[in-house]
Amino acid sequence: MRAAIFRNGEIVVDRIAEPKPGPGQVLVRTLACGICGSDLHARQHAHRMVEMSKFLPGRTPMDLSRDVVFGHEFCCEVLDYGPNTTRKLKPGTKVCSLPALLTPQGIEGIGYSNDNVGGYAEAMLLSEALLLEVPNGLAPEHAALTEPLAVGVHAVAMANIQGGEVPLVIGCGPVGLAVIAALKIRGLGPIVAADYSPARRQLAEKMGADVVVDPARTLPYATWAEHAQMSEAEKAARPPFRAMLPALKPAIIFECVGIPGLLQQVFEGAPRDARIIVVGVCMEADRSEPMLGIMKELSVQYVLGYTPEEFASSLRLIAEGQVDAAAMVTAEVGIDGVAKAFADLANPEMHTKILVEPWR
Repeated sequence: MRAAIFRNGEIVVDRIAEPKPGPGQVLVRTLACGICGSDLHARQHAHRMVEMSKFLPGRTPMDLSRDVVFGHEFCCEVLDYGPNTTRKLKPGTKVCSLPALLTPQGIEGIGYSNDNVGGYAEAMLLSEALLLEVPNGLAPEHAALTEPLAVGVHAVAMANIQGGEVPLVIGCGPVGLAVIAALKIRGLGPIVAADYSPARRQLAEKMGADVVVDPARTLPYATWAEHAQMSEAEKAARPPFRAMLPALKPAIIFECVGIPGLLQQVFEGAPRDARIIVVGVCMEADRSEPMLGIMKELSVQYVLGYTPEEFASSLRLIAEGQVDAAAMVTAEVGIDGVAKAFADLANPEMHTKILVEPWR
């Protein structure tokens, strides 16, 4: 079968053996698979990913001398079953799954593995126990957005929202847009979102942002403060010491960019007592000033992935029309177009989310 392969630091197209389902596994045909920002970072910083994996016991790092097939945001079609399966879903059923395989050795990831083929291939293996049938006749290209939406849902869940916070989302790529959608569902607002790209600011509004900011023209934190002013009743209810501080509602800041220097910018701009949720995956060494965090009593929460329940909930949100995740999709390509798509995604005015459809 054909696949777009990460080989020697580049994305190349070649043929590989079609996988055979083992016990508890299902052979599926890949219908649509999103190109994730983490895939773009992984291509550039794969050695860093391997280096960091030594701090994660039980995780097998990629062997960069061998082929890897990326792709962990997918919707597939059931083709065949391996032994020890219930075969509950008939062939042809559209399914999504967490990008993981359940094996006797434990949970193994899909997408950054030498052994488990990801969604940039014509076929792949999934664990039957993790399959979710795509509901409501949802199109595969929309169901494939379950995974990135789940990242935003999880980030908001981990933010420990108490009520009354005013959120600020830094970066309106797919992750930031997913966070905005999840905040909107929770009824939190006004949602302030910042991005240099006019196209992405427009998408942010479509996904639920109440206020959008161009950081080249306006400091996001100043705009946030304008929309976080306490009411007179809230001011009066503050204890005496707190009354000496700026009369601002609690801040919850989502860092959804993942490049060096960004977290330090957040430390500098954040108001006192802000909660910072780091969603963007920075794969390079970075620095921040602890003194700023101490003086402002900032709380920093790093997040990754999602729970199985959040993943299933995200699929339902898309299928029921509560989240217009399809608005993020700006192009579809076949396997031959993956390398160019990686380059095109560097321009935020050109693309936000490109889907790989291996059958093209």
